[in-house]
Amino acid sequence: MTRNKLYLIVFLGLIAGYSWLTWSLLDHKSHTNEITVCFFKNTTGIACPSCGSTRSLIAITKCNFSQAFLLNPFGYIIITALLVLPIWLLFDITTKSNSLHKAYIQFEKTIKTKWIAILLIILTLANWAWNIYKGL
Repeated sequence: MTRNKLYLIVFLGLIAGYSWLTWSLLDHKSHTNEITVCFFKNTTGIACPSCGSTRSLIAITKCNFSQAFLLNPFGYIIITALLVLPIWLLFDITTKSNSLHKAYIQFEKTIKTKWIAILLIILTLANWAWNIYKGL
């Protein structure tokens, strides 16, 4: 993937992520178990691996860290991306460097390593099973 394409995708993803988080923080009705925007859950009735991520992010913003972890540990990955990526993207654009692009290429290469890919798949499946068990 080219640098510019990656940076555009990251930028649009950050806008979407912050918009969704802001809307979720302002819309308290969406935090009940009765309403979900998860296409997978609405179609199958089964929670997906990322179900509970929005509630996890909201819990993190309210400093309820253990609750956030119990809702969905992926929330910590998402909040880290939402905090780090804008700074990194702005740094690269202002300094005309490509450190984010280089890190992306290295990350992509790393997760293609067989044992790392298997570990990430197992962790995702474990999180998915946990979400189903919790009845998200």
